[in-house]
Amino acid sequence: MTEQKTMAATEQPIILQRADPWIYKHDDGFYYFTASFPEYDRIEVRRASTIAGLAEAEPVVAWRKHATGMMSANIWAPEIHFIDGKWYIYFAAARTTETNDGLFDHRMFVLENASANPLEGEWVEKGQIKTMWESFALDATTFEHRGTRYLVWAQKDPDIKGNSNLYIAPMANPWTLAADGVMLTKPEYDWEATGFLVNEGAAVVGRDGRIFISYSGSATNHHYCMGLLEASEEADLMDPASWTKSPQPVLKTDEALGLFGPGHNSFTKSEDGQDDILVFHARTYKEIVGDPLYDPNRHTFVRKLQWSADGKPIFE
Repeated sequence: MTEQKTMAATEQPIILQRADPWIYKHDDGFYYFTASFPEYDRIEVRRASTIAGLAEAEPVVAWRKHATGMMSANIWAPEIHFIDGKWYIYFAAARTTETNDGLFDHRMFVLENASANPLEGEWVEKGQIKTMWESFALDATTFEHRGTRYLVWAQKDPDIKGNSNLYIAPMANPWTLAADGVMLTKPEYDWEATGFLVNEGAAVVGRDGRIFISYSGSATNHHYCMGLLEASEEADLMDPASWTKSPQPVLKTDEALGLFGPGHNSFTKSEDGQDDILVFHARTYKEIVGDPLYDPNRHTFVRKLQWSADGKPIFE
C-alpha cells in the first residue's frame, strides 16, 4: 500500500484510504460502513454506534474476490443495505484489470446475509444483476419509494459515446430487475466529461416532497466532482422527463480546503436523527503519480448536509 501522504486539508477525513464510502444507519443503533479497499480485492464491513466511532471500529472481511473469472478483479464501490429482513451488499467486479478501448469489464453483483448482525453469518452470492446490455456496469444503489424498490446504476450503452450513463429500473427482488432501465442522465457538460465522459456513483436522498440523486462525473483525479438530479415524489420516477439536472456541479475540488476530486458519495443520518449527513471521498493533494485509480489516498469525509430555503441540498 502506498505510504500515506501528508494531509493539508483543513477538513479532515474520518477514515483514511477508503474510497466510494457508504454509511448506513440501521435501527439496531449501529452505523455500518463499507467502501472500496485500496487493493480492490475484498469487501469489508465495520460498525459503530457513532459515525466518529467508525474510524476505530474493527473491520470484518465479508467477501474476497475469486481466483479467476468474472468476480476476480477490481472489486469496486460496495454498498450495504437492509431489505425485507436481510442484509445485501451491492458491488462491481471484473474478470481482469485490463481495459478494452479504455473500458473495464465490470458487472454488478449482489451478496445476501440473513444474520441480524452482518458482521456475522454467511454472505451468499446471489449473482449478477442482469440489465439491458452485457457492458461495463457499476455503482448499483437501491431505494424504496411508495411500495416500489428501484435500482439506480451506471452503465455503458454501446450506442452512446462515453464510459457510463445513469439508469433507473424497478426491481422484482433485491438482485433482479423487474423491467428494463431508462436513462436519467448522460455526460453532457464539461464538468462531467473532463478526462472521461462519466456519470456514476449515484446516491439518493429525499426531503419535503422531492427526491434527489447525486452522482459523480469526469476522471477520478482532481476533475472528479458531483452533480444532482431532482424529481417530485409525486412524479413517475421511470419517466426521464420527471427529472431535472443541475447544469453546474454541486461539489467540486476546493483548493482552499485542500480537497481534491470529491465524489462518489452516500447519505446517512446524524446520531439524533435530525440532520442529513453527506459522506464522500476526496484526496488531500492534486498531483498524482500514475493512474489515479491506483493511488490509494482517497479518504472518507463526512459533513452535515445543509438545505437551502427553497428545499435543495447544499453540498459545499
